[in-house]
Amino acid sequence: MPKYHRDVLEYLRQQLEDYVVTVSRVAAAIPYPADFILIGSIKPCPCGFYSVPLKECTCTPLQIQRYLHRISGLLLDRIDIHIEMPRLNHEDIDSKSHGETSETIRLPVTGARNRQHERFGLEPAAANARMTPVEIRMFSPLSREAQSLIRSVYPELRLSARAHDRIISPAP
Repeated sequence: MPKYHRDVLEYLRQQLEDYVVTVSRVAAAIPYPADFILIGSIKPCPCGFYSVPLKECTCTPLQIQRYLHRISGLLLDRIDIHIEMPRLNHEDIDSKSHGETSETIRLPVTGARNRQHERFGLEPAAANARMTPVEIRMFSPLSREAQSLIRSVYPELRLSARAHDRIISPAP
């Protein structure tokens, strides 16, 4: 993701929030519905070897900082899941295991979508990600202990209001 120009990434941020992509041409600007899942990747540094035990990173701390700051906190705040993936070794790449099949995954996904449908009483396409802050508080009230935990970590983690709501939104 840091290889893209910052203005392109910032435009993407707005699309994630509005669920609309506007295509502008000389004669007109046409909005299109755009409900999508963003999957992106970021190397740990420009050369890709920061914190890799087998090869030394050649980047300076300033280069790493500039590289990582190409993606704004506002965009990162709109991406709900961040997973650090370790470098694969040859055994992992050469493995005969292919993971779960679509059929295996379909059952729990269908169950989650059905629970969301029952929760909202809306069309099956309704999802937790589309919940408003009012709906989040209505469908997932926090216990006193949970409220206390969130209150204690909120300033330390520098959570935004959006991140707060994503944390307390209900599981599917």
